[in-house]
Amino acid sequence: MTMNAFLTSFFFLQLAATPTPGEPESKSLIDIILGSSTSGLIVMTVLLLLSIVAVYIIIERYLTLTRAAQVDHNFMNSIRASVESGNLQAAKALCQSVDAPMARMVEKGLDRIGKPLDDINKAIENVGNLELLKLEKNLSTLASISGIAPMIGLLGTVIGLIISFQDMASATTITPQVLSNGIYHALTATAMGLFVSIIAMAGFNLLVTNLDKVIFKMENTAVQFMDLLQEPSR
Repeated sequence: MTMNAFLTSFFFLQLAATPTPGEPESKSLIDIILGSSTSGLIVMTVLLLLSIVAVYIIIERYLTLTRAAQVDHNFMNSIRASVESGNLQAAKALCQSVDAPMARMVEKGLDRIGKPLDDINKAIENVGNLELLKLEKNLSTLASISGIAPMIGLLGTVIGLIISFQDMASATTITPQVLSNGIYHALTATAMGLFVSIIAMAGFNLLVTNLDKVIFKMENTAVQFMDLLQEPSR
């Protein structure tokens, strides 16, 4: 390509990119948000804060549940070997070295050895319930965000429509430009509300699935431990 041809192509590209007189200038999403009314900015700020909280809960709970589920497959085999050899201190030390709900349940059961099996089972269940409450922390908040965000977006939509009608009532000539500010506001709030809700709902479902896996491991560990205690009586 010669220099003249390059300059000619560049000129026509610049000419095409330059808005013609009377042509509406395109707005970015940030320009639309910042150009909203005070009430619109409040709605978008609330939705932004909710999205930050939702992402934080999803990441924090995901990491917590992942750590809770990471228990060595040989954990119960080591506990069994220690209990059968009568070395309960070694079994307790092993439980204390593992940061997982299953280990704390087994440790409580080891502390109750010598008492009736029903008492041991009840003690393990109590610890399991406490651990479950810890694992479920902030999940209800995440579920609330998934339900509240669309409602807040709908509130922003109604506010945007009110602004459009106010602009239409005060304008001498009704044009698309007169209504555009309120409509931009309404649609942006709706989209943001749905976006936050989708993130929160998807994260909630993911966390519930991981929580179910941890609960299954907790129940399985409790059953194995109780079976271990009943073996000598067989």
